[in-house]
Amino acid sequence: VLAGLRHHLCRGTATLSGIGFTVSLLIIGLAFGTTSDLGRQATVGVLVSMVFATLLGWLIFKVAALKWGEETADLPMVLEPPVDPEVDHIRGPEDAQLTLVEYIDFECAYCAHATGSWDDLRAHFGDDLRYVVRQLPHHPHGPIAARASEAASNQGMFWQWLDFVFTRQHALEREDLIGYAAELGLDIDRFIADLDSPAVIERVERDLVSAVASGAHVTPTFFIQGRRLLGSYDARTLTAVLEASRRGPRTQEVPS
Repeated sequence: VLAGLRHHLCRGTATLSGIGFTVSLLIIGLAFGTTSDLGRQATVGVLVSMVFATLLGWLIFKVAALKWGEETADLPMVLEPPVDPEVDHIRGPEDAQLTLVEYIDFECAYCAHATGSWDDLRAHFGDDLRYVVRQLPHHPHGPIAARASEAASNQGMFWQWLDFVFTRQHALEREDLIGYAAELGLDIDRFIADLDSPAVIERVERDLVSAVASGAHVTPTFFIQGRRLLGSYDARTLTAVLEASRRGPRTQEVPS
């Protein structure tokens, strides 16, 4: 009964969300018109919010289902899709023997701490290790911070952005992010245009869908050689698991 009720609540929530979206567009049309710059900008804002609300809602219900016992704890363990140098953000040699993937949220304090382990791992493994970051925004400022990082990536500054913003998690409003882009020397006009562009939205969506398919429902979530890591993720643990993986066959390559 409870499961059925929850399903009805999910459908009701989706219906109310659709009504809210329609009403929002109607109000925009009445207030600004449909052809004015303000009207177009407001419409884009509503569309962006709708897309991320839908994806985040999907992720939230997945997590809730686990807590309610509707699904077993054996979520997918294999990274999907595999790492693709043409798409993914990669630090280190693209053809490195070892691969560490992390799903992050720029507002997640645990992510900032865990990502800091890269220096220790790099010192230990050198060019034998590549580090891949994928987006899993679920905190209040996570979606816009994720899009901002992709806008920075379009100017070849993803990793500089990641290092910079992880030390400024207390201020992730839109104007803060634009200010960071200026501090990093990015083309501000291009950055702002990319922030809400369909291509950037699609890029973040890809990682969100990948997270669900891979069983990543919290941040940070790590994958080593394409397998999801369970338990601790401190530098010592990551080093030990990577060392053990080095003695096994490499997995999760993109087919040629």
